[in-house]
Amino acid sequence: MKLLFGLLGGLALFIFGMRTMSAGLSAAVGEGMRGIIAKATRNRLSGIGLGGTIGFLVQSSASTVLFIGFINAGLMTFSQSIAPILGANIGTTLSIQLISFKLSDYCLAGIFIGLMLHLLAHKPRVKNGGLALLGFGLLFLGMTIMGDAIRPHRELFEPWLARINGSTLSGLLIGTVAAALITGIVQSSGAVIGMGFAMVSAGAITDLQGIYPMIIGANIGTCVTGLLGSIGTTIEARRVAIGHLLFNIASTALAVATAPLFYKYIPLTSGDLIHQAANANTIKMVLSALIFLPLVPAFGKLVVLLTPSKTVQPEPSFLDDKLLNRPEQAIFACLRELQRTTRICAQSLRLAAEEFLQHNAKRAKLIRVNEQSVNAIKAAMRDYLPKLTRHYLSKRQSILIGHLDRCMSDLERVGDHIDNLSDIAKRQRSISTARFSPEVIEDWLSIHRAVEHLLAKVIESLDPETANFQEIAKEIIELRKEYSETAIAVRNAHFQRVEEKTITPIAGLLFSDYLSNFWRISKHIKNIALAEQQPQFWLKREKLSKVMSAEAPGYAVPDHINPGDYLDKLQSDNYR
Repeated sequence: MKLLFGLLGGLALFIFGMRTMSAGLSAAVGEGMRGIIAKATRNRLSGIGLGGTIGFLVQSSASTVLFIGFINAGLMTFSQSIAPILGANIGTTLSIQLISFKLSDYCLAGIFIGLMLHLLAHKPRVKNGGLALLGFGLLFLGMTIMGDAIRPHRELFEPWLARINGSTLSGLLIGTVAAALITGIVQSSGAVIGMGFAMVSAGAITDLQGIYPMIIGANIGTCVTGLLGSIGTTIEARRVAIGHLLFNIASTALAVATAPLFYKYIPLTSGDLIHQAANANTIKMVLSALIFLPLVPAFGKLVVLLTPSKTVQPEPSFLDDKLLNRPEQAIFACLRELQRTTRICAQSLRLAAEEFLQHNAKRAKLIRVNEQSVNAIKAAMRDYLPKLTRHYLSKRQSILIGHLDRCMSDLERVGDHIDNLSDIAKRQRSISTARFSPEVIEDWLSIHRAVEHLLAKVIESLDPETANFQEIAKEIIELRKEYSETAIAVRNAHFQRVEEKTITPIAGLLFSDYLSNFWRISKHIKNIALAEQQPQFWLKREKLSKVMSAEAPGYAVPDHINPGDYLDKLQSDNYR
């Protein structure tokens, strides 16, 4: 039992430490992560290099989920994701290189310093850096606990390790499959490789042939995270997960075929077995990526061939950096992006009604994926509009991009509230006394139809080819008034049912929650219509092909203020 809990507890600590370290590193990078992903789509070389950075920060399996999210949001294509995925696999091996250094003696110091930085530091990057250091210390502590648990019982592992020893082809294949299965369960290649390192430290594994199958098998098992993350997404997003799996299978097959060469030459890279294992992992992945890099187009076609689909693919993002020196075209693209985002919200709203009437796990997952896509589009728009401000803008353009930013924020909130509708339906299904009568369902559907009509009008109004933004916006505001009257009537009828006890209290509470979210959706739709009614909300067609100066004109930046002057005034005003 001591051995079992030592292994399981140490493994749990290792996995938690690795995830904490990755979370801290990616949070320290912050919005820079999005910029890294955007730059990774430029060409294959930058894709593999920047993908390596992402893989080092968040591991290849988690980075694959990131790419899946970007593709599902239309911000990246499957073909653009292949090179970054190759790089992400290399980046993961670099984090394993970091683990291969014997820093166990310093793990407790790292845990203490990391925790203090995370708790006491005021700067977010320092706090997140402390979190990464804390995770790094926990990771080594977990590996130490596993090694200490194994060391007195090395002989128990010898029969099992002999079966997966890579010195024979059967042992190499069995070990590879076993490592892949274990990695698929724990969803962390680093954890399985770390367990191998612990066995090396404990003396249970004494040569490269013993740990080699663990390394190459773990690379396949880590693909499970991406495959699970792709469920319910578009076919393009699922192709990323499948492409990641196929690459790692091919890479592992190559590693099996060239195992004798690795056994012969890897020991020359270091006298320490753990470093040899880390080096073998990195060299194997780098060689595989370099072989695949020229074959990216053919590989992409193969994945598409293996995953045929007749479904219409989602619209790609309209945000293009090449348009930034043509501000009117960039604004035109932003309007198209807002319209595309509204279509995603409209799809989710329709799915929410279906989910309200009958549960479907795939449909519920798609609503959640759509909400995440809207969040990603909002972040992309927040990156794009500041870039646009670096170019010369007219007064109308300067004010209009502010309206566009607020409209995007309203749409993001619409997506949140639609996701809430799905969550309420999930809660309602779990409570037997929360069922609605046919009369209540009809009221719910009448509210839904009214909001759906409002959202359809927003899609129409945000078409940049339409010259009458203001007229359609006026119609939306009038429709919202009609909706308000319907919503008030439904709410009053609901209150009457509650008073007459024809509806259970919990059902009444949930129905009120539904109405509240519908009301908030209509409020954000009204905000968009009010923005469209502003005099600056229009496009100047003759400017669409006009190239403006590369840089914005100089503006007078105010001097630094003395906060004390304002704080003194604020305090005197408060006490007056």
